[in-house]
Amino acid sequence: MTFDKETLQTLLNLPDIAVDRVVLGERKTLKVYVHSTLEGTNCHRCGRPIDHEYGHGQEIELRHLPLFAYTVVLILRPKRYQCHFCEGRPTTSQTLSWYTRRSRVTKAFEQQMLLELINSTLEDVSRKHAIGVDALQGILDRNMACDVDWNAIERLEVIGIDEIALKKGHRDFVVVISAYINETLHVIGLLGDRTKASVQEFFLSIPKRLRRTVQSVCSDLYQGFIGAAKAVFGKRVHICADRFHVAKLYRNGLENLRKSEWKRLCHILSEEERKSFKNVHWLLRQRRADLNADERRMLNRLFRYSPKLQEAYEACESLTAIYESRLSKGQGKRKLRGWMERVTNRKLSCFDSFLGTLNTHFEEVTNYFIGRHTSGFVEGLNNKIKVIKRRCYGITNLGHLYQRICLDLNGYDRFGVDTL
Repeated sequence: MTFDKETLQTLLNLPDIAVDRVVLGERKTLKVYVHSTLEGTNCHRCGRPIDHEYGHGQEIELRHLPLFAYTVVLILRPKRYQCHFCEGRPTTSQTLSWYTRRSRVTKAFEQQMLLELINSTLEDVSRKHAIGVDALQGILDRNMACDVDWNAIERLEVIGIDEIALKKGHRDFVVVISAYINETLHVIGLLGDRTKASVQEFFLSIPKRLRRTVQSVCSDLYQGFIGAAKAVFGKRVHICADRFHVAKLYRNGLENLRKSEWKRLCHILSEEERKSFKNVHWLLRQRRADLNADERRMLNRLFRYSPKLQEAYEACESLTAIYESRLSKGQGKRKLRGWMERVTNRKLSCFDSFLGTLNTHFEEVTNYFIGRHTSGFVEGLNNKIKVIKRRCYGITNLGHLYQRICLDLNGYDRFGVDTL
């Protein structure tokens, strides 16, 4: 395949250069020799514009976007200019707008590699495009920060906090702190441990102008997270216990009772009767309104054998209904206290542990009714992080993990091409 210089220059789509010649190298590599058509540069010492030519620098090779399955390498000898303003008259090599100084790839190629890395791995992209893993990491480092840029954020409003284990069973927890910014989910912090002191230190690192915009902090019931948020934000910010973590706790009470009741029923039911209740435990985990007629009949038969299980199931249903209702915080408090009193009077001991937790975190639980905020976005982010660490066979460097999370979350918006 042959290209004339004008066509090749159009296909390269790079400003301020002219093509001198093209050499077809090994392994379908096009070596394109170019020179700069731009005059002058800025002195690297004083920053002033200079235009006194002083020869050329060493030849550099820059990887560019492929053309028709050909690997393209641009070969350029940058112009050098001498500064007459600075002592010693230092020289500066011209750097054109389409590549970064000391980089060995063009900015267009960097953008393409960043797009390739979204939902992929360094090793995979390295093999596909014959570029070193270290070079790809260098591209990431030049384009993706390892921590949050507070100057780019105007408001935070709702912050979510949760932890995730980098290695299952090793308890090496990483705290993930995130927020919706301009309706887009962003990670604003990754912490190496989940102690109250570490979380509190991070919250204090948030600039005061942004701390003033925070309205709610969504968390599970871990005291370290709640205590750190209270210590930094005080009573002005609502610390919300995630309703789904709360639901898990009272559903665990029902599940524990089901196990003990089923163990008791196995001694009094025939084998045929036991088989008739196959998969009944799945029905207990669903709302009655979501069951069909046959499933409801199965539940009713089970409840005839275990009235206590029916009471616990209905207690869970009523508590879920409270959460589903549009209530003010005051109304929510009254409803929850009434529920707690009924459960206590019926001596449903399966909820004892949950009642203790509810008493301890009553304010945080009822803060849900103010803005109905949950940690749903945090849990969704946690699942994405789990996919990233499994796909990459683990990432222990928190800076690199932060880069990969931000790239997968916001990479298409930052580096993608606008579509019609």
